[in-house]
Amino acid sequence: MFNMAVVTLKGIFRDRVFHGIIVVGIIFLLIPSVCSLSMRQVTELSITLSLSLLSFILLLLAVFLGGTSLWKDIERRYTFSVLSLPIDRWSYLFGKFMGVALFMTMTACVLGGIALLIVWLVSGTYPPDRPVVWSYLVAAIAFDVFKYLLLIAIAILFSTVSTSFFLPVFGTICIFIVGCASQQVYDYLHSSTSVDIAPYVKKVATVLYYVLPNFSAFDLKVNAIYAIAPDGKGLVLTVLYCFVYTSLILISAALLFLHREMK
Repeated sequence: MFNMAVVTLKGIFRDRVFHGIIVVGIIFLLIPSVCSLSMRQVTELSITLSLSLLSFILLLLAVFLGGTSLWKDIERRYTFSVLSLPIDRWSYLFGKFMGVALFMTMTACVLGGIALLIVWLVSGTYPPDRPVVWSYLVAAIAFDVFKYLLLIAIAILFSTVSTSFFLPVFGTICIFIVGCASQQVYDYLHSSTSVDIAPYVKKVATVLYYVLPNFSAFDLKVNAIYAIAPDGKGLVLTVLYCFVYTSLILISAALLFLHREMK
């Protein structure tokens, strides 16, 4: 499994994905100039832009690497060669996940360091009214990584049943959009302003809320921007939620991949 993760990681570097990320990362250098155009809350704006850009890059990696990694191996018939060796399908699948997850974590460390450097430069030039709590920024980046690890697992789950990249890529994007909005929808449906909505609609929405992943729980950008201390118990529960949900999805993906006919 670990050898498969290393092979997957080398394959991603061989495809020069990291070169593209470095090019996109140059956009970070434009953030101080853009923030200087703001008349107030310059540092807060730099935190918002830095974390949002980093999150967007990680989203692209999770969707496209997670959704196409297995599919490309099957299309190139690498999978047949690998599975002819003494390696289990579940080891192969988990190794693919670990390789993509490791690459995304490495990217988050590099770009997260650049984002922190940008915020440090801006906060030194334009001292903010609120102090910048660096641990909150690091926590926001770390929980973004947890969020996209879960999304990679979902993309791989779709890959195990798909013969093209359309379902893994677009299915993962749809799950991500729904998962980001599910908390707001749930709160609205259980508020006093939703009395006109049919009860069966509320029940269906509630079931979907509990079944689908809740990505908004991983969003700590507001805490980082306004120096609001996150709830420690909530953070622990979110990490456990990520671990359990990701494990269940990977186990489901492995079961589906074990029964998939390879032609």
